[in-house]
Amino acid sequence: MPADTALIVVDVQPDFMPGGALACHQGDAIVPGIDRLLRHGRYRHVVATQDWHPSGHASFASSHPGTEAFGQILLHGQPQTLWPDHCVQGTPGAALHPGIDWSAVDAVIRKGSHREVDSYSGFRENHGPQGERPSTGLAGWLRDRGVTEVHVCGLARDVCVLWTAQDAVALGFRASLLWDLSRPVTPQSDDVTRDALHAGGIAVIGTTY
Repeated sequence: MPADTALIVVDVQPDFMPGGALACHQGDAIVPGIDRLLRHGRYRHVVATQDWHPSGHASFASSHPGTEAFGQILLHGQPQTLWPDHCVQGTPGAALHPGIDWSAVDAVIRKGSHREVDSYSGFRENHGPQGERPSTGLAGWLRDRGVTEVHVCGLARDVCVLWTAQDAVALGFRASLLWDLSRPVTPQSDDVTRDALHAGGIAVIGTTY
């Protein structure tokens, strides 16, 4: 892999696996492939993102009495899906998945740690109370290392993986999504996700070891 290409592994955490607090469809199926990819060492730069919410986070349905998980509210003037409590800081479900050897990872970007701001993308938080999307620092980290292209995989394909790839392009990187190493919250979203990737100039590629 060229030295200017980085791998971003998004939110591969137990809470997003079948049986977890916010299960993605077949989320566990990508674990062996990501482990193999990291062990092969094909990428000079590897970043993992980690959902890392405080208890009582604004994205949790439990923080809004009278609402239900997967409903929507307005948060800071923007549509916000309400999720089951998930990836609470320090809990086993928030850890990076133990089935992957993470030793090849150069940096871990923890996101969603501000109680009042959700965070899907590895590059920028969602909209905050002032209308801005605060940076996570990932773009600068990549640029400092001469990275111009990113390959994105992980969970969930239709939310955090998609937003990460879209933000990569918006911030001036070329981006591709490793389709076989990602899974959605629900497969019914796949056509919409493919359309969004195409519209954003994001390539859909397979994995080669």
